Amino acid sequence: MMAGSGPTVRQRQLASELRRLRELQGLTGEQAARRVGWQPSKISRIEHCASRVKAADLITLLDTYGVSGKVRQSLITLQASAREHGWWDVYDDLPSDYAGYIGLESDATAIRCYSMQLVHGLLQTEEYAQAVIKATMMSQKPAEEIDRRVEVRMTRQAALGKPEPLHIHSIIDEAALRRVMGDPEVMSKQCAHLLTQARQPHVTIQVLPHDAGAHPAVVGPFAILNLPGTQPDVVYIETMASSIYIEADTEVHQYNLVFNHLCAMALNPDDSLTFLRAIATAT
Repeated sequence: MMAGSGPTVRQRQLASELRRLRELQGLTGEQAARRVGWQPSKISRIEHCASRVKAADLITLLDTYGVSGKVRQSLITLQASAREHGWWDVYDDLPSDYAGYIGLESDATAIRCYSMQLVHGLLQTEEYAQAVIKATMMSQKPAEEIDRRVEVRMTRQAALGKPEPLHIHSIIDEAALRRVMGDPEVMSKQCAHLLTQARQPHVTIQVLPHDAGAHPAVVGPFAILNLPGTQPDVVYIETMASSIYIEADTEVHQYNLVFNHLCAMALNPDDSLTFLRAIATAT
């Protein structure tokens, strides 16, 4: 489990590949460290994404593991691309943990999420996002900063319109739909937006009604990010103070089980849309 800014997908891919190459040579972390004259902790930090791999260090490891040809060049290219800036870097006032999450989200292929009090950011209207961000900042920030955060949230949603769009399966607690953010008109438009989004093949929306009763996610919302290639899933949990990334296989598996359980408890997608229409017309 990590708090704060998480590693990018490319960093994770590089770290995973370097660990695999070391193991193919039959070397432990300590043995590899002795060969290159490093402390074992440095190998561990690189392989667990606790520190970025410098270009010179990568060359040293590739030489040590006897990597050449296309594999060598692909890893050098991967290391270089891991340092590339994303669109979000122009917003230099973003908290580092939020910027780290955006980077992870931008490379994800799918997101499965449970939202307890708020509609997920990728599915929010601009007016709804404005009301949420203003409330969470407790109106202590200048209007310009609030507008910039809204702009970031809207730009994130471009992932749903790409040629190979991000897939999102959102389970929304009824409480999030009943809580008025802004005013009733904002909520009505937000529900209508969810109905529109749900017509897209890569968007699945389910509503978890109050009468579903107790469930295993009553402790709070979460998102499971599916990453490309062979990278394992990552669970993301946002708190008021920081962000938490859960990466241990057993813990991620637990969240997958919980999400599947919520899917079974929630209204099916068709009934969820009927539920949303009723709220949209009632507000």
